[in-house]
Amino acid sequence: MTVILVTGSAGFIGSHLSHRLLARGDQVIGLDNLNPYYDPSLKQARLARLEALPGYRHAKINLEDRDAVAALFAEVKPERVVNLAAQAGVRYSLENPAAYVDSNLVGFGNILEGCRAVQTGHLVYASTSSVYGANGNMPFSAHSPVHHPITLYAATKLANESMAHSYAHLFGFPCTGLRFFTVYGPWAARHGAVQVHRRDPQGPADRRLWPG
Repeated sequence: MTVILVTGSAGFIGSHLSHRLLARGDQVIGLDNLNPYYDPSLKQARLARLEALPGYRHAKINLEDRDAVAALFAEVKPERVVNLAAQAGVRYSLENPAAYVDSNLVGFGNILEGCRAVQTGHLVYASTSSVYGANGNMPFSAHSPVHHPITLYAATKLANESMAHSYAHLFGFPCTGLRFFTVYGPWAARHGAVQVHRRDPQGPADRRLWPG
């Protein structure tokens, strides 16, 4: 049985992943602070489904709480870590930039330090397609230059990629970043682009598409 720490386990991707890991026999330590960025009742409902399953344990802590994150790593010693917790969203970064610095930079640094401390075998973490920013070359490629992020959200996730690369080089544990595009499916939040268009497929003619 592999012990896997999944951060953002009450989120859309994290909850689906946790179910799959539990189904194959892994032990899942879920970390999620259930913040109110979108409807907390949806996160609570996802979490309730997970907590009903054997092999799942939940830790409600903030990524930026260095001592709490370090203590969790020391206690459970995860063999694998999947970091999906982050402050997401392009538009919200214009309203509350501090949340992105705290969660995406400080918080991710704490995850990297936890992995180093217990010699985690592999870290998989969420980046974003927003890192392509002003790059107009299509189709996007993992080899495309990403030097010009045009939102704070994208900048923090690009920083995550650099941080992970340096830790992998310095301390020898593999790190894999996933540049997610739009994700959708059962139990998705209602504010996502696909969900908005499904509720209003005609939509206003001038609906704004946010870049980056």
